[in-house]
Amino acid sequence: MELSPTKRALLEKWLQGQTKEEAASIPRRPPDSPAPLSFPQQRQLFLELLERGTAVNNLSVLLEIKGKLDLSALEQSAQAIIARHDALRTRFSFGSGMPTPEILADVNISLPTVDLQGIDVVEQESEARRLAEQEVLQPFDLRLAPLIRLQLYLLSSGKYLLLVVVHHTIADGWSLGVFLQELLTFYQAITTGRPAQAPELPIQYADFAHWQTGNLRGELLQASMAYWKKQLAGELPVLELPADLQRGARQSFSGGTYRFTLSAELTEALEKLSRQEDATLFMTLLSAFYVLLHRYSGQDDILVGTPVANRNLPELEHLIGVFINTLVLRTSLSGDPGFRELLQRVRDVSLEAYAHQDLPFEQLVEELKPKRDLSRTPLFQVVFNLQNAPMPKLEIPGLEMRFLDIDRG
Repeated sequence: MELSPTKRALLEKWLQGQTKEEAASIPRRPPDSPAPLSFPQQRQLFLELLERGTAVNNLSVLLEIKGKLDLSALEQSAQAIIARHDALRTRFSFGSGMPTPEILADVNISLPTVDLQGIDVVEQESEARRLAEQEVLQPFDLRLAPLIRLQLYLLSSGKYLLLVVVHHTIADGWSLGVFLQELLTFYQAITTGRPAQAPELPIQYADFAHWQTGNLRGELLQASMAYWKKQLAGELPVLELPADLQRGARQSFSGGTYRFTLSAELTEALEKLSRQEDATLFMTLLSAFYVLLHRYSGQDDILVGTPVANRNLPELEHLIGVFINTLVLRTSLSGDPGFRELLQRVRDVSLEAYAHQDLPFEQLVEELKPKRDLSRTPLFQVVFNLQNAPMPKLEIPGLEMRFLDIDRG
């Protein structure tokens, strides 16, 4: 089945990260105006207040570094990023009513180092990973800035592990890539004595928040709200997956990670199928996920949540902040469809959802008023996320670097 010209054009825009007819320009907010909470910040703070003292909103990345590392230059580089991005100098006040953000003029960040050279060489990396996983689970005090932590683990033979932990109220997964790219840029500039080649930031995160909360109104939101209310009409099904333990009264957020690898041959075949069906790899993998959920639950009407970067405007590409939005993809598996037919359904649902991605998820929940159950998330119970946020090439003369997996528990 061929895509209609309209949907094909929409798919092309979505693949290019641009779903609007024109890229709007976000102005600087008026001087001395207070920094408002963006809609994603409101959602993250609600979750934080609902589950206090947890690390469920901590984001992290772990790097292995080999070579002669200049620790002072690395710390200076991190400090330069803090000075460059207002979001990293933001703290929150919790009085009566809605929390309020406060941007500090000066914030210092340190680079504490844990020296593990004194223990057996064979155990050094496993101990560093264990300590890193403990550090990731340490909650932030949102009243104190910066809401980002660095930790360096020193191993033998010029080997280091660098941990970056940041709170989701001031950053998202894309932001981690921005932070690392700028860390490499500033480090290379400091160690070589050359100017840093970092693009000028046209706006700061508070400017985006001011624009978003003041301009996401009118016909745009009305049309998107109408779509979502129609798409999620009626009594929404609760996904019931078989489990070995009884569901508790509240979510515990304790879990684990299971990792496996798809072969290059299978990946190539999936990409070929996607091209044949005018779909993306995300849509094809999501269709397989729907099949899995359908077979385990026996349900035909299934809702899956998926995050979107929500950085459709060029001003946001190099900005650290939390822009992410959540979409609810509702797909019917009724009529015993074949896989290609199901993929067509998923493709159409995905395209329509991305066309209406500007509506903040928290506003949708507020409008729909689903029955609250602290043992489950509202609207959907599972998330499918294809991690494709851009990460920098880890290249600096004299250093070898690579990303390491870390289990957040």
